[in-house]
Amino acid sequence: MKIMTGLAALAALIAAPAMAQDVGGPPPPPPAPTAATTVDLNEWRTVPAENLLVIDTTRGRILVELTPEVAPLHVERIKLLARRGFYDNVPWHRVIDWFMAQTGDPLGNGEGQSPYPDLKAEFTFRRDPTMPFAPVAEPAGARVGFFHSLPIQTQPDAAFALTGDGKVHGWGLYCPGVAGMARDEGNDTANSQFFLMRQAYPALDKRYTIWGMTVAGLEVVRSLRVGDGDNGMVTAEPDRMTRVRVAADVAEAERPLVRVLATDSPRFRAMVDETRMSRGADFSVCDVTLPVEVTN
Repeated sequence: MKIMTGLAALAALIAAPAMAQDVGGPPPPPPAPTAATTVDLNEWRTVPAENLLVIDTTRGRILVELTPEVAPLHVERIKLLARRGFYDNVPWHRVIDWFMAQTGDPLGNGEGQSPYPDLKAEFTFRRDPTMPFAPVAEPAGARVGFFHSLPIQTQPDAAFALTGDGKVHGWGLYCPGVAGMARDEGNDTANSQFFLMRQAYPALDKRYTIWGMTVAGLEVVRSLRVGDGDNGMVTAEPDRMTRVRVAADVAEAERPLVRVLATDSPRFRAMVDETRMSRGADFSVCDVTLPVEVTN
């Protein structure tokens, strides 16, 4: 069945820790990305229109920055399907609170997919020294930080000299807003269905391909109708993606322009330091929410 069957098994896990809390309830969600009131262009990075997915839904607009350096095959597939109108009017058929929202099935029952072949998994990628990377923590034998807007973990830079291709291993981290690809039991079975994280869930790391990051509209993702059936399936009036486009294909006068705080800026470093101090030993890269400025 072409729902996220690996995630279906994890649904029981998500239900247990999330639902079992009977004292104080779950913690409040982290704040949504904030818009900048003033724009110092030296501190901001503009998301290329070719790597910006515009998802209009019945609840509002979601903007996802695509990361072809991390998952080239999956980004290519998402662009292809968006440009062919495949995702237009497709429902969010599986939505689990404190977890994720899944879509991309034209049948709306978890069993549909595109007419194209399944994709080879891209759970990890190879990072070379030229890729922009902003570390925020350095646990033993690893570095955690950002590649553009995407939270990632990678081997330390010292390992560049020890590998045959001069690159190191890296993978995306399932923080709120991260875009992942649904699949069947086999690793190489992703096709058209994808999901956006409503909350962090690290058990998915290196098990489902990550292909992007929600840079605006996380509040929309969290407002989607939650499933009222088994396994988070939405059986009554699901929300829908009304139209999905690559921003480069949108008329310039209507095209959204997205600027994200540059991770090589002093403001970013100050924000990380402040977040680390406030969180203390509980600090995680998922606590760092990059400010975003959107026009149009």
